[in-house]
Amino acid sequence: MYLLSKIISIYLRLYLIISRIILKNDWHLIANCKEQNNMNQKTVSILGATGSIGIQTLDVIKKNPENYNLNYLTINSNYKKLLEILDIFNPHGVVITDENAYKEFKASTNFKGEILFGYDSLNSIASDNSNDLLVSALVGFSGVIPTYLALQNRIDVALANKETLVSAGNIITQAAKNNNSRLIAIDSEHSAILQCLVGEEVKSVEKIILTASGGPFRNTDLDDFKNITVKQALNHPNWSMGSKITIDSSTMMNKGFEVIEAHWLFGTELSQIDVTIHPQSIIHSMVQFVDGSIKAQLGLPDMKIPISYALNYPERLYYDFQRLTIDKMSKLEFYEPDFQRYPCLRLSYESMELGGNSNAVLNASNEVCVAAFLEERISFIEINQIIEKTLSNIDYIENPDLNQIIETDLESRKYTENLINKKK
Repeated sequence: MYLLSKIISIYLRLYLIISRIILKNDWHLIANCKEQNNMNQKTVSILGATGSIGIQTLDVIKKNPENYNLNYLTINSNYKKLLEILDIFNPHGVVITDENAYKEFKASTNFKGEILFGYDSLNSIASDNSNDLLVSALVGFSGVIPTYLALQNRIDVALANKETLVSAGNIITQAAKNNNSRLIAIDSEHSAILQCLVGEEVKSVEKIILTASGGPFRNTDLDDFKNITVKQALNHPNWSMGSKITIDSSTMMNKGFEVIEAHWLFGTELSQIDVTIHPQSIIHSMVQFVDGSIKAQLGLPDMKIPISYALNYPERLYYDFQRLTIDKMSKLEFYEPDFQRYPCLRLSYESMELGGNSNAVLNASNEVCVAAFLEERISFIEINQIIEKTLSNIDYIENPDLNQIIETDLESRKYTENLINKKK
Protein backbone atom coordinates (compact mmCIF):
# COMPACT_ATOMS: atom_id res chain seq x y z
CA MET A 1 0.00 0.00 0.00
CA TYR A 2 2.88 2.29 0.89
CA LEU A 3 4.57 1.52 -2.42
CA LEU A 4 1.35 2.25 -4.34
CA SER A 5 0.96 5.55 -2.46
CA LYS A 6 4.58 6.46 -3.29
CA ILE A 7 4.06 5.67 -6.98
CA ILE A 8 0.89 7.80 -7.08
CA SER A 9 2.72 10.65 -5.32
CA ILE A 10 5.59 10.52 -7.83
CA TYR A 11 3.10 10.38 -10.72
CA LEU A 12 1.22 13.43 -9.41
CA ARG A 13 4.47 15.35 -9.06
CA LEU A 14 5.49 14.42 -12.59
CA TYR A 15 2.01 15.42 -13.82
CA LEU A 16 2.27 18.83 -12.14
CA ILE A 17 5.77 19.42 -13.54
CA ILE A 18 4.66 18.43 -17.05
CA SER A 19 1.50 20.54 -16.69
CA ARG A 20 3.55 23.57 -15.72
CA ILE A 21 5.85 23.06 -18.69
CA ILE A 22 2.86 22.74 -21.01
CA LEU A 23 1.16 25.77 -19.47
CA LYS A 24 4.38 27.77 -19.75
CA ASN A 25 4.73 26.72 -23.37
CA ASP A 26 1.11 27.60 -24.05
CA TRP A 27 1.64 31.12 -22.68
CA HIS A 28 4.81 31.31 -24.74
CA LEU A 29 2.86 30.34 -27.86
CA ILE A 30 0.17 32.91 -27.07
CA ALA A 31 2.83 35.57 -26.62
CA ASN A 32 4.45 34.56 -29.88
CA CYS A 33 1.11 34.62 -31.66
CA LYS A 34 0.41 38.08 -30.35
CA GLU A 35 3.85 39.26 -31.43
CA GLN A 36 3.31 37.74 -34.85
CA ASN A 37 -0.04 39.50 -35.18
CA ASN A 38 1.61 42.78 -34.27
CA MET A 39 4.16 42.17 -37.01
CA ASN A 40 1.41 41.81 -39.59
CA GLN A 41 0.79 45.03 -41.46
CA LYS A 42 -2.60 46.66 -41.26
CA THR A 43 -3.92 47.56 -44.71
CA VAL A 44 -5.22 51.14 -44.62
CA SER A 45 -6.96 53.38 -47.16
CA ILE A 46 -7.40 57.11 -46.57
CA LEU A 47 -10.31 59.11 -47.95
CA GLY A 48 -9.30 62.77 -48.16
CA ALA A 49 -5.55 62.21 -48.05
CA THR A 50 -4.57 65.83 -48.75
CA GLY A 51 -6.81 67.37 -46.08
CA SER A 52 -5.69 68.24 -42.56
CA ILE A 53 -6.61 64.85 -41.03
CA GLY A 54 -5.35 62.95 -44.07
CA ILE A 55 -1.92 64.60 -43.91
CA GLN A 56 -1.65 64.04 -40.17
CA THR A 57 -2.67 60.39 -40.62
CA LEU A 58 0.17 59.97 -43.10
CA ASP A 59 2.52 61.63 -40.59
CA VAL A 60 1.50 59.04 -37.99
CA ILE A 61 1.98 56.17 -40.46
CA LYS A 62 5.41 57.53 -41.44
CA LYS A 63 6.58 57.17 -37.83
CA ASN A 64 5.85 53.41 -37.79
CA PRO A 65 5.76 52.45 -41.49
CA GLU A 66 6.41 48.76 -40.83
CA ASN A 67 2.96 48.45 -39.22
CA TYR A 68 0.92 49.66 -42.19
CA ASN A 69 0.30 48.82 -45.81
CA LEU A 70 -1.13 51.80 -47.71
CA ASN A 71 -3.85 50.61 -50.04
CA TYR A 72 -5.58 53.64 -51.63
CA LEU A 73 -5.38 57.39 -51.16
CA THR A 74 -8.23 59.56 -52.40
CA ILE A 75 -8.27 63.29 -53.10
CA ASN A 76 -10.59 65.79 -54.72
CA SER A 77 -8.45 68.34 -56.57
CA ASN A 78 -5.13 68.95 -54.76
CA TYR A 79 -3.06 66.79 -57.11
CA LYS A 80 0.15 68.77 -56.43
CA LYS A 81 0.00 67.78 -52.76
CA LEU A 82 -0.66 64.19 -53.82
CA LEU A 83 2.51 64.29 -55.94
CA GLU A 84 4.45 65.36 -52.82
CA ILE A 85 2.88 62.52 -50.84
CA LEU A 86 3.89 59.98 -53.49
CA ASP A 87 7.52 61.07 -53.15
CA ILE A 88 7.35 59.54 -49.66
CA PHE A 89 4.65 56.86 -49.81
CA ASN A 90 3.88 54.13 -52.30
CA PRO A 91 0.18 53.19 -52.03
CA HIS A 92 -1.45 50.53 -54.18
CA GLY A 93 -3.49 53.19 -55.95
CA VAL A 94 -5.03 56.67 -55.90
CA VAL A 95 -8.49 58.04 -56.62
CA ILE A 96 -9.07 61.61 -57.84
CA THR A 97 -12.66 62.87 -57.98
CA ASP A 98 -12.05 66.17 -59.79
CA GLU A 99 -11.75 65.62 -63.56
CA ASN A 100 -9.26 68.41 -64.27
CA ALA A 101 -7.05 67.36 -61.37
CA TYR A 102 -7.20 63.75 -62.59
CA LYS A 103 -5.95 64.79 -66.04
CA GLU A 104 -3.24 67.06 -64.62
CA PHE A 105 -2.06 64.35 -62.25
CA LYS A 106 -1.80 61.72 -65.00
CA ALA A 107 0.25 64.14 -67.10
CA SER A 108 2.57 64.96 -64.19
CA THR A 109 3.42 61.63 -62.59
CA ASN A 110 5.40 58.43 -63.06
CA PHE A 111 3.33 56.68 -60.38
CA LYS A 112 3.06 52.98 -61.24
CA GLY A 113 0.03 52.15 -59.11
CA GLU A 114 -3.64 52.36 -60.06
CA ILE A 115 -4.92 55.82 -60.98
CA LEU A 116 -8.71 55.93 -60.73
CA PHE A 117 -11.25 58.67 -61.34
CA GLY A 118 -14.58 59.71 -59.85
CA TYR A 119 -16.92 59.04 -56.96
CA ASP A 120 -17.82 55.56 -58.23
CA SER A 121 -14.15 54.62 -57.90
CA LEU A 122 -14.00 56.21 -54.45
CA ASN A 123 -17.01 54.16 -53.32
CA SER A 124 -15.49 51.06 -54.87
CA ILE A 125 -12.19 51.33 -53.00
CA ALA A 126 -14.04 52.21 -49.76
CA SER A 127 -15.77 48.83 -49.93
CA ASP A 128 -12.62 46.93 -51.04
CA ASN A 129 -12.31 43.93 -48.71
CA SER A 130 -8.52 44.11 -48.82
CA ASN A 131 -8.82 47.09 -46.46
CA ASP A 132 -8.44 46.36 -42.76
CA LEU A 133 -9.20 49.97 -41.91
CA LEU A 134 -10.71 52.87 -43.82
CA VAL A 135 -9.82 56.36 -42.59
CA SER A 136 -12.73 58.61 -43.55
CA ALA A 137 -11.36 62.16 -43.55
CA LEU A 138 -13.68 63.59 -46.19
CA VAL A 139 -15.41 66.90 -45.58
CA GLY A 140 -19.19 67.10 -45.37
CA PHE A 141 -21.98 64.80 -46.52
CA SER A 142 -19.67 63.19 -49.11
CA GLY A 143 -18.44 60.87 -46.34
CA VAL A 144 -21.81 59.17 -45.77
CA ILE A 145 -21.95 56.70 -48.68
CA PRO A 146 -18.32 55.43 -48.58
CA THR A 147 -18.50 54.99 -44.80
CA TYR A 148 -21.76 53.04 -45.12
CA LEU A 149 -20.32 50.83 -47.89
CA ALA A 150 -17.18 50.07 -45.89
CA LEU A 151 -19.17 49.03 -42.82
CA GLN A 152 -21.51 46.94 -44.96
CA ASN A 153 -18.43 45.07 -46.20
CA ARG A 154 -17.16 44.40 -42.66
CA ILE A 155 -14.36 46.96 -42.90
CA ASP A 156 -13.49 48.94 -39.77
CA VAL A 157 -13.79 52.71 -40.18
CA ALA A 158 -11.72 55.37 -38.38
CA LEU A 159 -14.12 58.28 -38.67
CA ALA A 160 -13.03 61.91 -38.79
CA ASN A 161 -16.04 62.98 -40.81
CA LYS A 162 -18.60 64.34 -38.32
CA GLU A 163 -21.25 64.90 -40.96
CA THR A 164 -21.64 61.16 -41.55
CA LEU A 165 -23.07 60.42 -38.10
CA VAL A 166 -24.88 63.75 -37.90
CA SER A 167 -26.76 63.13 -41.16
CA ALA A 168 -27.28 59.38 -40.98
CA GLY A 169 -26.33 58.24 -37.47
CA ASN A 170 -28.94 55.53 -37.08
CA ILE A 171 -28.24 54.03 -40.51
CA ILE A 172 -24.45 54.12 -40.07
CA THR A 173 -24.38 52.64 -36.56
CA GLN A 174 -26.87 49.95 -37.57
CA ALA A 175 -24.63 48.99 -40.51
CA ALA A 176 -21.70 48.62 -38.12
CA LYS A 177 -23.71 46.44 -35.70
CA ASN A 178 -25.24 44.27 -38.42
CA ASN A 179 -21.87 43.53 -40.01
CA ASN A 180 -19.70 43.29 -36.89
CA SER A 181 -17.52 46.14 -38.10
CA ARG A 182 -16.03 48.80 -35.85
CA LEU A 183 -16.63 52.53 -35.99
CA ILE A 184 -13.67 54.22 -34.27
CA ALA A 185 -13.85 57.96 -33.76
CA ILE A 186 -10.84 60.11 -34.62
CA ASP A 187 -12.27 63.30 -33.09
CA SER A 188 -10.19 64.12 -30.02
CA GLU A 189 -13.35 64.39 -27.89
CA HIS A 190 -14.82 61.04 -28.87
CA SER A 191 -11.42 59.37 -28.74
CA ALA A 192 -11.16 60.68 -25.18
CA ILE A 193 -14.55 59.23 -24.29
CA LEU A 194 -13.63 55.89 -25.85
CA GLN A 195 -10.42 55.79 -23.80
CA CYS A 196 -12.32 56.66 -20.61
CA LEU A 197 -14.81 53.84 -21.27
CA VAL A 198 -12.24 51.07 -21.71
CA GLY A 199 -13.00 48.43 -19.08
CA GLU A 200 -16.30 50.06 -18.07
CA GLU A 201 -19.87 48.83 -18.48
CA VAL A 202 -22.40 50.94 -20.41
CA LYS A 203 -24.85 50.84 -17.50
CA SER A 204 -22.25 52.50 -15.23
CA VAL A 205 -22.13 55.68 -17.33
CA GLU A 206 -24.11 58.57 -15.88
CA LYS A 207 -22.95 61.41 -18.09
CA ILE A 208 -20.60 62.30 -20.94
CA ILE A 209 -18.95 65.71 -20.72
CA LEU A 210 -17.63 67.11 -24.01
CA THR A 211 -15.07 69.87 -23.69
CA ALA A 212 -14.86 72.81 -26.12
CA SER A 213 -12.26 75.53 -26.45
CA GLY A 214 -14.98 78.13 -27.05
CA GLY A 215 -13.33 79.18 -30.29
CA PRO A 216 -11.93 82.62 -31.12
CA PHE A 217 -15.02 84.54 -29.96
CA ARG A 218 -15.35 83.22 -26.42
CA ASN A 219 -14.82 86.72 -24.98
CA THR A 220 -16.02 88.84 -27.90
CA ASP A 221 -18.78 91.34 -27.12
CA LEU A 222 -22.06 90.06 -28.57
CA ASP A 223 -22.66 93.43 -30.24
CA ASP A 224 -19.48 92.89 -32.29
CA PHE A 225 -20.60 89.53 -33.75
CA LYS A 226 -22.19 91.30 -36.73
CA ASN A 227 -18.72 92.54 -37.73
CA ILE A 228 -16.83 89.23 -37.48
CA THR A 229 -14.68 88.62 -40.56
CA VAL A 230 -13.68 85.38 -42.25
CA LYS A 231 -10.06 85.94 -41.24
CA GLN A 232 -11.05 86.31 -37.58
CA ALA A 233 -13.25 83.20 -37.67
CA LEU A 234 -10.43 81.13 -39.17
CA ASN A 235 -8.06 82.08 -36.36
CA HIS A 236 -8.67 79.21 -33.95
CA PRO A 237 -6.78 79.67 -30.64
CA ASN A 238 -5.71 76.03 -30.13
CA TRP A 239 -6.20 73.73 -33.11
CA SER A 240 -4.92 73.68 -36.70
CA MET A 241 -7.77 72.41 -38.91
CA GLY A 242 -9.34 72.81 -42.34
CA SER A 243 -11.39 75.93 -43.06
CA LYS A 244 -14.83 74.28 -42.81
CA ILE A 245 -14.30 72.70 -39.42
CA THR A 246 -12.58 75.85 -38.14
CA ILE A 247 -15.66 77.93 -38.95
CA ASP A 248 -17.82 75.24 -37.32
CA SER A 249 -15.65 75.57 -34.21
CA SER A 250 -16.10 79.35 -34.16
CA THR A 251 -19.91 78.98 -34.25
CA MET A 252 -19.80 75.89 -31.95
CA MET A 253 -21.79 73.96 -34.54
CA ASN A 254 -18.81 71.64 -34.40
CA LYS A 255 -19.57 70.90 -30.74
CA GLY A 256 -23.25 70.49 -31.51
CA PHE A 257 -22.31 67.89 -34.12
CA GLU A 258 -20.16 66.13 -31.51
CA VAL A 259 -23.15 65.92 -29.15
CA ILE A 260 -25.08 64.14 -31.92
CA GLU A 261 -22.09 61.90 -32.67
CA ALA A 262 -21.70 60.96 -29.00
CA HIS A 263 -25.33 59.84 -28.89
CA TRP A 264 -24.80 57.45 -31.80
CA LEU A 265 -21.31 56.25 -30.89
CA PHE A 266 -21.90 55.52 -27.21
CA GLY A 267 -25.65 54.95 -26.99
CA THR A 268 -26.20 57.76 -24.49
CA GLU A 269 -29.36 59.84 -24.29
CA LEU A 270 -29.24 63.53 -25.13
CA SER A 271 -29.90 64.35 -21.46
CA GLN A 272 -26.68 62.48 -20.57
CA ILE A 273 -24.44 64.64 -22.79
CA ASP A 274 -23.13 67.94 -21.47
CA VAL A 275 -20.81 70.51 -23.02
CA THR A 276 -18.36 72.62 -21.06
CA ILE A 277 -16.06 75.40 -22.27
CA HIS A 278 -12.44 74.50 -21.50
CA PRO A 279 -10.19 77.15 -23.10
CA GLN A 280 -6.90 75.29 -22.60
CA SER A 281 -7.97 72.18 -24.63
CA ILE A 282 -5.95 69.93 -22.30
CA ILE A 283 -8.85 67.77 -21.07
CA HIS A 284 -10.38 66.42 -24.27
CA SER A 285 -13.52 65.03 -22.63
CA MET A 286 -14.76 63.31 -19.49
CA VAL A 287 -17.09 60.52 -18.41
CA GLN A 288 -19.02 60.67 -15.14
CA PHE A 289 -20.08 57.34 -13.63
CA VAL A 290 -23.00 56.31 -11.41
CA ASP A 291 -20.79 56.23 -8.31
CA GLY A 292 -19.93 59.92 -8.79
CA SER A 293 -16.39 59.37 -10.08
CA ILE A 294 -15.17 61.07 -13.25
CA LYS A 295 -12.55 59.90 -15.73
CA ALA A 296 -10.84 62.46 -17.94
CA GLN A 297 -8.45 62.01 -20.87
CA LEU A 298 -5.73 64.63 -21.07
CA GLY A 299 -3.21 65.54 -23.73
CA LEU A 300 -1.83 68.37 -25.80
CA PRO A 301 -4.09 69.64 -28.61
CA ASP A 302 -2.45 67.47 -31.27
CA MET A 303 -4.71 65.49 -33.61
CA LYS A 304 -1.97 62.95 -34.28
CA ILE A 305 -2.58 61.48 -30.81
CA PRO A 306 -6.23 60.44 -31.40
CA ILE A 307 -5.33 59.46 -34.97
CA SER A 308 -2.67 57.04 -33.69
CA TYR A 309 -5.15 55.60 -31.17
CA ALA A 310 -7.71 55.02 -33.93
CA LEU A 311 -5.16 53.44 -36.28
CA ASN A 312 -3.96 50.96 -33.66
CA TYR A 313 -7.09 50.46 -31.54
CA PRO A 314 -7.35 48.73 -29.10
CA GLU A 315 -3.56 48.73 -28.75
CA ARG A 316 -1.14 51.63 -28.40
CA LEU A 317 2.16 52.10 -30.22
CA TYR A 318 5.03 54.31 -29.15
CA TYR A 319 5.21 57.71 -30.87
CA ASP A 320 7.57 60.58 -30.16
CA PHE A 321 4.81 63.17 -29.97
CA GLN A 322 5.35 66.11 -27.64
CA ARG A 323 4.42 65.19 -24.07
CA LEU A 324 2.01 67.00 -21.78
CA THR A 325 3.91 68.46 -18.81
CA ILE A 326 2.71 69.54 -15.38
CA ASP A 327 3.23 73.24 -16.07
CA LYS A 328 0.66 73.08 -18.89
CA MET A 329 -1.87 71.67 -16.41
CA SER A 330 -1.39 74.40 -13.81
CA LYS A 331 -4.46 76.30 -15.01
CA LEU A 332 -7.52 74.39 -16.19
CA GLU A 333 -10.70 76.48 -16.55
CA PHE A 334 -14.29 75.43 -17.22
CA TYR A 335 -17.37 77.49 -18.11
CA GLU A 336 -20.97 76.79 -19.03
CA PRO A 337 -21.66 77.52 -22.73
CA ASP A 338 -23.95 80.45 -23.49
CA PHE A 339 -26.61 79.63 -26.11
CA GLN A 340 -26.94 83.33 -26.90
CA ARG A 341 -23.28 83.40 -27.85
CA TYR A 342 -23.46 79.98 -29.53
CA PRO A 343 -26.94 79.62 -31.10
CA CYS A 344 -25.69 76.83 -33.39
CA LEU A 345 -25.08 74.66 -30.32
CA ARG A 346 -28.70 75.26 -29.29
CA LEU A 347 -29.89 74.32 -32.79
CA SER A 348 -27.98 71.04 -32.58
CA TYR A 349 -29.70 70.05 -29.34
CA GLU A 350 -33.10 71.03 -30.77
CA SER A 351 -32.43 69.11 -33.99
CA MET A 352 -31.43 66.00 -32.03
CA GLU A 353 -34.61 66.22 -29.96
CA LEU A 354 -36.69 66.37 -33.16
CA GLY A 355 -34.91 63.31 -34.57
CA GLY A 356 -35.89 61.85 -37.94
CA ASN A 357 -34.28 63.67 -40.84
CA SER A 358 -33.76 66.90 -38.86
CA ASN A 359 -30.04 66.31 -38.34
CA ALA A 360 -29.58 65.82 -42.09
CA VAL A 361 -31.29 69.20 -42.62
CA LEU A 362 -29.07 70.79 -39.97
CA ASN A 363 -25.89 69.46 -41.56
CA ALA A 364 -26.78 70.29 -45.16
CA SER A 365 -27.86 73.84 -44.37
CA ASN A 366 -24.75 74.40 -42.25
CA GLU A 367 -22.45 73.23 -45.07
CA VAL A 368 -24.04 75.68 -47.50
CA CYS A 369 -23.97 78.54 -44.97
CA VAL A 370 -20.33 77.98 -44.03
CA ALA A 371 -19.34 77.94 -47.71
CA ALA A 372 -21.31 81.16 -48.26
CA PHE A 373 -19.64 82.82 -45.25
CA LEU A 374 -16.17 81.81 -46.49
CA GLU A 375 -17.10 83.40 -49.83
CA GLU A 376 -18.30 86.50 -47.92
CA ARG A 377 -21.85 86.13 -49.29
CA ILE A 378 -23.40 86.15 -45.80
CA SER A 379 -22.33 87.52 -42.42
CA PHE A 380 -21.25 85.44 -39.43
CA ILE A 381 -24.51 85.98 -37.53
CA GLU A 382 -26.59 84.98 -40.55
CA ILE A 383 -25.22 81.43 -40.44
CA ASN A 384 -27.44 80.31 -37.56
CA GLN A 385 -30.40 82.45 -38.73
CA ILE A 386 -30.53 80.77 -42.14
CA ILE A 387 -30.03 77.28 -40.67
CA GLU A 388 -32.90 77.82 -38.22
CA LYS A 389 -35.22 78.92 -41.00
CA THR A 390 -34.26 75.91 -43.11
CA LEU A 391 -34.93 73.54 -40.21
CA SER A 392 -38.44 74.99 -39.92
CA ASN A 393 -39.30 74.58 -43.60
CA ILE A 394 -38.10 71.15 -44.74
CA ASP A 395 -40.63 68.31 -44.53
CA TYR A 396 -40.09 66.09 -41.52
CA ILE A 397 -39.52 62.33 -41.99
CA GLU A 398 -39.63 60.30 -38.79
CA ASN A 399 -37.71 57.19 -39.87
CA PRO A 400 -35.81 58.03 -43.06
CA ASP A 401 -33.92 55.43 -45.06
CA LEU A 402 -30.64 56.23 -46.78
CA ASN A 403 -32.32 57.42 -50.00
CA GLN A 404 -34.56 59.77 -48.02
CA ILE A 405 -31.51 61.12 -46.17
CA ILE A 406 -29.88 61.85 -49.53
CA GLU A 407 -33.07 63.55 -50.78
CA THR A 408 -33.30 65.58 -47.56
CA ASP A 409 -29.70 66.68 -48.00
CA LEU A 410 -30.32 67.87 -51.55
CA GLU A 411 -33.57 69.61 -50.70
CA SER A 412 -32.05 71.37 -47.68
CA ARG A 413 -29.09 72.62 -49.70
CA LYS A 414 -31.38 73.98 -52.38
CA TYR A 415 -33.62 75.73 -49.86
CA THR A 416 -30.65 77.24 -48.00
CA GLU A 417 -29.05 78.46 -51.22
CA ASN A 418 -32.32 80.14 -52.23
CA LEU A 419 -32.46 81.94 -48.88
CA ILE A 420 -28.89 83.17 -49.37
CA ASN A 421 -29.60 84.33 -52.91
CA LYS A 422 -32.65 86.29 -51.77
CA LYS A 423 -30.43 88.29 -49.45
CA LYS A 424 -28.47 89.77 -52.34
